Amino acid sequence: MSYSQERYIAELAVQRASLLTQKVFFEKAKGTVSKDDKSPVTIGDFGAQALIIQAIRKNFPNDEIVAEEEASSLREDKDLSAEIWRLVKDIKLEDEESNNLLGGSLASEQSMLDIIDEGKSAGGGKGRIWALDPIDGTKGFLRGGQYAVCLGLIVDGDVKVGAIGTPNLPVDASTIDASTGAQQGQSASNGVLFSAVLGEGATSRPLTNSTLAPSKPISMRPVSDISQAVFCEGVEAAHSAQGDNAAVAERLGITAPSVRLDSQAKYCSIARGAGDIYLRLPVKKDYQEKIWDHAAGDIIVREAGGQVTDIYGSRLDFSKGRTLAANKGVVAAPKPHQAQVINAVKTVLKL
Repeated sequence: MSYSQERYIAELAVQRASLLTQKVFFEKAKGTVSKDDKSPVTIGDFGAQALIIQAIRKNFPNDEIVAEEEASSLREDKDLSAEIWRLVKDIKLEDEESNNLLGGSLASEQSMLDIIDEGKSAGGGKGRIWALDPIDGTKGFLRGGQYAVCLGLIVDGDVKVGAIGTPNLPVDASTIDASTGAQQGQSASNGVLFSAVLGEGATSRPLTNSTLAPSKPISMRPVSDISQAVFCEGVEAAHSAQGDNAAVAERLGITAPSVRLDSQAKYCSIARGAGDIYLRLPVKKDYQEKIWDHAAGDIIVREAGGQVTDIYGSRLDFSKGRTLAANKGVVAAPKPHQAQVINAVKTVLKL
């Protein structure tokens, strides 16, 4: 089955939502991480979720949606709801045909709240389910670093389509270093839209404020010797065991410094050859990863020639509901070296 229309809508919807997040990112004073305040991440999360769900409802009205946010707090905070509405109602692509395809402008503040609340699906292994993270990388967004707008389509438990907008990643993929994860200024050389369809490869294109820019295929970097690989890992120690990551790198003979990025920008970076290995090793025994944090990145890396598994080497299972309940941790690496990386992980974690 072809998923070309789903990919096109996902790309356009993520591009429009990315415009909204950029507007908040550069115009709003940075707030705190709490979702209970009026911080930019709160405004950006709710606004981006409303725009993307509207596009899904317009084009695929019978599909289910698993999204991170829900609107109960907005219904109680009229001032915050009104502020988000003022932002959302003015965000549109400059190309009218594309904008209309996404459902045009939202009808009212009330309809915005209702649409936000349509992301409450329980998920599962049957039917078509979209997994949406309107702003992945909360702390990166707040500190001015990397973040991502992420959307994946799961059909009968299997990811078929993924689209990720990374407004602060450089369009030029030739280099990745510590500065990539640092505070980003407004630049025409930043902003990339990644996508993939199962069996059709992965692509990247510059983010625009109109129609989709021309795309190009992306692929993992050929690595003949694993010791020459570069790690991508999270900035926040609470998200991944950085000490264990370093021990895995040492076992593999990797001496290059890790590049630390927030969000699914890590999946995107290794998929286009700017970095090679992404580890998200467990920091809490009972923590379950959320499907919206991995669905889009999973298929983009796999379609770029990589492999994505948990720490035991099992494929990520998106059929268990809103979390990856059957998996622990995430390991993404070039397919020829996946087993070697998994063995190093198992040794370090004493599995």
